[in-house]
Formats: sequence, C-alpha cells, structure tokens
Amino acid sequence: MNNVIINKKERTLVGIIRGIWIRLITIIIPFTFPAQLTTFLHRLRGVKIGKGSKISRSVQIDDAFPNLVFIGRNVWVTAGVMILCHQRDLTKYKVGLPIMDLPLKCSKIIINDGAHIGIGAIIMPGVTIGKGAVIAAGAVVTRDVADYTISAGVPAKEIKTFEIN
Repeated sequence: MNNVIINKKERTLVGIIRGIWIRLITIIIPFTFPAQLTTFLHRLRGVKIGKGSKISRSVQIDDAFPNLVFIGRNVWVTAGVMILCHQRDLTKYKVGLPIMDLPLKCSKIIINDGAHIGIGAIIMPGVTIGKGAVIAAGAVVTRDVADYTISAGVPAKEIKTFEIN
C-alpha cells in the first residue's frame, strides 16, 4: 500500500478551481443516463476508467482524490457503491483530540479488468481488487482481493475462488 499522509490541503487557486469542478460534476452525476454518460463524467473528475467499464449513477467515488482511483476494462460498478481513497490517520489519536485535527491518509484504489462490484459495497483506501473478482452486495472491502475470487461480508472475506484454466 502506498499511503500518503496529508496534514492540510494546500489552498492554491488551481486547487480551489479543481475542487469546485470535481464537486459540480459530482452533483450532476446522479441525474445522468445512460451509464456511459455517468462513466464519462467520472473520467472528467479524474478517475481513470478502462474501455467497456460502466459505473452506475448512484456510485460515490472519493470527492477529494478521484485521481487515485483506477478502474480497468469491462468493470461493472453497480448502484450505491462507495469508493474511498482517504480516511483519518488514527495512529496518533488520543481521548479528547478532535478527529478532524488528525491528518488524512490517502491511498490508491485499483479495480482490475473484468471485476464486478455488487450493490452497496464499500471499497476502502489502498485496496486492489483482482482481475475478474466479484465483490458481493453490501461487502466492506478493507484488504486486497485476489483474481477470480468472490468476496463477501463485513469486513469482506474470500468465499470462493475460481480456477484459471
């Protein structure tokens, strides 16, 4: 995992304009149809998406760092999925310390070719989902998922692996 710790975002004019652009597109996405238009708008936000992949309009991809999301070819990301690239770094958390004062820990998410992400799944920062993997509905993926594996549960665990012929 390539974690990057960010204490504060630098407020440059370019950064502010980029943030506004990303959030404006995010507001439009739930009203788009068909999935090809939704996928195109996520590309405009900075998400790298391979050919033939489709993203449902109710998918939420990290607002702060959409450029850290890599989705391969022929991937289907279904309704209600959340893909998160950042979370608070709790390693120095102490009782009485406001959580919002802690730095962000940011990591890439890679979803390889042919994967399927089920309805309402949550993909946490730093996760790689293998080629042809299936993530069950409602799963919370906190660790890497191997190629051609079905993972389900909270946290997601491997429940079946398919042999590669």
